[in-house]
Amino acid sequence: MLVLLCLFGGVSTTILLTPAQSVTVAGQTLSVSARPPSFSLSGPAQLVQIGNTRLDINPLQVYGPLRPRLTLGPVQRNAAAAAALDPNTRGTLGSDAASAVTFAYVRWYIFATIGLIAFVVLLTGVVAYVRVALTLRGQTRALNQPPLTVAEIWHRSSGQMRGMAAVALVITLLAWFGAGFLAYQGAVTGLRNVHSLSDLVGASYAAPPAIGPPVTGYVGAVIGDSRASRVGGPALVKATGDDTACGRTADSLAAEIGNLRGERVLNLACSGASIGSGLRGSQLAGGRIEQPQIGLLRQVLGLKYVVVVIGPNDLYWTDFLKYCYGVTDCSDRLAEGEFTYRLAQFDRDYGNLLEDLNDLPGQPQIIVVTSYDVFNPGFTPGVECEDAKGPVGTPGLSAANINLLGSRNQALNDVLTSGAEKYKFDLARPRLTPLCSAIDDALGPDIQGLKDTNPFHPTGIGEIRIASSVVQLIKPGN
Repeated sequence: MLVLLCLFGGVSTTILLTPAQSVTVAGQTLSVSARPPSFSLSGPAQLVQIGNTRLDINPLQVYGPLRPRLTLGPVQRNAAAAAALDPNTRGTLGSDAASAVTFAYVRWYIFATIGLIAFVVLLTGVVAYVRVALTLRGQTRALNQPPLTVAEIWHRSSGQMRGMAAVALVITLLAWFGAGFLAYQGAVTGLRNVHSLSDLVGASYAAPPAIGPPVTGYVGAVIGDSRASRVGGPALVKATGDDTACGRTADSLAAEIGNLRGERVLNLACSGASIGSGLRGSQLAGGRIEQPQIGLLRQVLGLKYVVVVIGPNDLYWTDFLKYCYGVTDCSDRLAEGEFTYRLAQFDRDYGNLLEDLNDLPGQPQIIVVTSYDVFNPGFTPGVECEDAKGPVGTPGLSAANINLLGSRNQALNDVLTSGAEKYKFDLARPRLTPLCSAIDDALGPDIQGLKDTNPFHPTGIGEIRIASSVVQLIKPGN
């Protein structure tokens, strides 16, 4: 019972009563402690902004009761803060700040350890007193036995009490040191994947505002990148400045869906668009500032469905293609790490986009289009495949590089799929004929090759195939 009281009561009491340790970093006062324990096996560290809010630091997941808490504020405007923001004077601010916070937490942990030892000793004394009192009370009921004095009772039980105290102290400290190790391990493991403040504490969600006057007369709309605008296709007859800047053409995805269904479909897709620059934020295209597609979409009244084509620009997919053309083996750890980082960032941005789409007025049907493979995974390039050979002077794509590109495209599609399924949106999975495929008909690949004006984008036939995969999913009545 003493050990249980020390473990559950002592550790919790120590965490709550040990004062936070203050430290000054870049002119700002911080205090380091641990957040109140809970009954969960694991939980995140916490950042407390004085006068504002408490933020869970989800990347720093810690098993056990000892979960760090960092308190910041109020923010001070002083010379040290100004120096920290100046690239010429900040010096080793990052490492110095980490060292200062670490030292403050170690200092808190030492004080907490001393407090825990004091708690165990005090609780043992209380238990010893209760034990002696119960023994004396028992003697008053046993009238046929000579009573023992308090000194005699203490002498007989002191050895046992010392043993109890030793066991309780050893077990409690072992558990406490284990909690300290788990806290350290959780912090170190979490910080490996933290590259910015938003990675550490998360980013707040704010939907793009509606932009422009209300728009009517469209049944559906398409948002996305150059694969949807069909950059390089035949020019529109009455193209606006935005149409020209965004590369929207007469056989765009919106146009093909409209042709297949016999209805008007609004084309908001723009070449080069990503989620952050194009869909949720403004985009510089063709010398013009294009308004966020989501903001424009929110003003379109009476929409029945919205088609979303996004992904490769967020990953800077062209970088990986060029790299795999230029080296014999592009599966090195540096490129893999860069891809993983970009995919994680896309996952976060995609989550915000899905929330925007879920909140659209009128609740239109949302159809997310997955990304197609440029080459068939498992394809072995031969001399007859010009598109795999690449530009002159490069090694070209090996079978291993093609497989790697296929696996990364699948990773992108996995993110697109999991997000759409979470919101119960529909998924269009177009099947385009890849480059260098054995083709029985005269239509050729559905993807433009290296000698075409816009390599790796869909051809006119490819755009029709994408439109067909979308039309099949549009619900009756829409």
